[in-house]
Amino acid sequence: MLNFDIGKMLFTIPKEKHDYKSIKKILKEHPEVKFVSFVGIDIGGHDTDEKIPVELFLEDMENLLTNGVQTDGSSVALPKIAVLNNAKVEIIPDMEANWFVDYNYRNIDGELGLPVGTLRMPSFLVHNENFRCGSRVILKDALDYFKKEILKEIKAHPYVVKHINGIKSVSEIQEIIITSATELEFWVKTPDDKGDREQLFTAQVLKEQYWKRTYGDVRTALEDTLRLLDKYGFGVEMGHKELGGVKARMGSSGHYDHVMEQLEIDWKYADALQAADNENHIKYVVRDIFTMHGLDVTFMAKPFQGVAGSGEHTHLGLAAKLKNGKVISLFAPKDMKKAFLSPIGYGAIMGLLKNYEVVNPFINSSNDALKRLKPGFEAPVCVVTSLGMSPEEPSRNRTVLAGLIRVLDSPESTRFELRAPNPKSDTYLVIAASYMAMMDGIKEVLAEEKTPDELEMSISKKYGEKDFYLEKNREYRSEKQIFDDFTQEERDKLFGKAPATVWENIKAFDDYPEKLKVLKAGDVMTDLSLESYREQIISQWSTELHDRLIPENMSMVRECVKLHDKESASDLDISKWKEIDKIRKEIGKDSLKKKSLLTRAKEALDKGNYQEASDLQLLIQRKTEELLNLYSQYRKNIL
Repeated sequence: MLNFDIGKMLFTIPKEKHDYKSIKKILKEHPEVKFVSFVGIDIGGHDTDEKIPVELFLEDMENLLTNGVQTDGSSVALPKIAVLNNAKVEIIPDMEANWFVDYNYRNIDGELGLPVGTLRMPSFLVHNENFRCGSRVILKDALDYFKKEILKEIKAHPYVVKHINGIKSVSEIQEIIITSATELEFWVKTPDDKGDREQLFTAQVLKEQYWKRTYGDVRTALEDTLRLLDKYGFGVEMGHKELGGVKARMGSSGHYDHVMEQLEIDWKYADALQAADNENHIKYVVRDIFTMHGLDVTFMAKPFQGVAGSGEHTHLGLAAKLKNGKVISLFAPKDMKKAFLSPIGYGAIMGLLKNYEVVNPFINSSNDALKRLKPGFEAPVCVVTSLGMSPEEPSRNRTVLAGLIRVLDSPESTRFELRAPNPKSDTYLVIAASYMAMMDGIKEVLAEEKTPDELEMSISKKYGEKDFYLEKNREYRSEKQIFDDFTQEERDKLFGKAPATVWENIKAFDDYPEKLKVLKAGDVMTDLSLESYREQIISQWSTELHDRLIPENMSMVRECVKLHDKESASDLDISKWKEIDKIRKEIGKDSLKKKSLLTRAKEALDKGNYQEASDLQLLIQRKTEELLNLYSQYRKNIL
């Protein structure tokens, strides 16, 4: 379907060519690029798209690149910051980030034979001329803080150098490099098709779709997407089917109908801020190309209940560029066969795990996200890591929150894989919060001048054992299968009880004030930014629950109708229906004496009783699940 000359199109203007002369020359050579857009990321993870005709941009380029463009608080999610009586927000382009061209493949310039493009510039949001705000700003500040602090800590505790692979002296370090990458999973389907829950579950258990060959429009769309992403220079490594999905059927039109498949696309690492920008643009390319092929794309964490959701595993690395040009991992130990990690690496994972209660609200901030984190679906349910069976035997435990990725003959690739994020997570805030938590652990480890052997004992501590940094009544490492080798009670005791609702998750800001201070270090996350984020997430959660999830549950209840009649009904049908009808009424039917669960939840939200609403949400989820299971059994017995 990409029936135009891709070779003539502009995809990226790299940061090395952001001088006025080069920008003007490039845009003049590519008349298919007709607009320029400044892309800021607000506290809710939404991006702006302020289109300016290229001609006007070129006329006022110096001013626009220096001062940006203005919008107001109604255009961005910055609660408590950009308020109605103080709503001025400026969008200032980042001259140090790569800029991408976003093409409208449904709008072809007849004269050029190319799609119309918009140059999108990653930008910073500034409120009232002096307060830098939003997710992208927070990540930039977090990275700057981390780089400054890690150098300071290494210089203050030079003992650590002898435990790092590839370096002999602190003086060899020229700069710190923070790298990241994400793995994007998503579902594609033909419009209006609804997944059969049991077919999807069976296909998942049998692994009928995992890494299988794609067919029809899905194959073409995936191949077109990979070709385009490669043109942007993202370094695409692979695209493949993931765990979920069912086999499509050939329709009378000659096209595959009833498509319901889960896919994954992976690409190379980049500087952490650039990695977040890359992912933001990649999602647009994926959606645009698959839509062109008549396929819906969803980045929801859990679009179908009862089967695997979509994750977005986030890889976190740390390196130093030496004055001789060599790049080394600061996480890798001196000898990869004798130790899992350097002290910096141990400090990073210990800091992430210890402070995860206040990191989690930035990773799982939606109802959908928390539905994904259930035992049995390859999504993490416990705050725990895996290092491997031994340093000489790297392993991959896919049941932990954050795993160590290491290759014996490639120490520079040593990194952590955080498995909790999903495609709807705000990657800017995920990375920012993770590195702030890591720095807390690194500082403590280096202050105590701990060795790798001592730190392996710390992170491997048992419940009830004291440690210089980690909490006494917790465990932090397991090489076991977390889902099957522990009961729910054991998981809660050893690794901490995970929040089940958005409200329970965001309450961590109040419940763990000492850990919240970790995020505030260096003024990376100010009180105002944190309050803005809290209000945005609570508003988003309560509105979705009130106006979408509760009505959807009511519709679900109404769909569970009586199917048997007196003549054909068995005693089992009658018994099952009585159970079903009782639950239906409990969930959605009010009486003069008693209100239904759905009504009570709405009233709690209306009154701002969020704890009560959260408790009722969990009860509704359990009752709805029970109802659906019973109704499925009842329906299958009807002849």
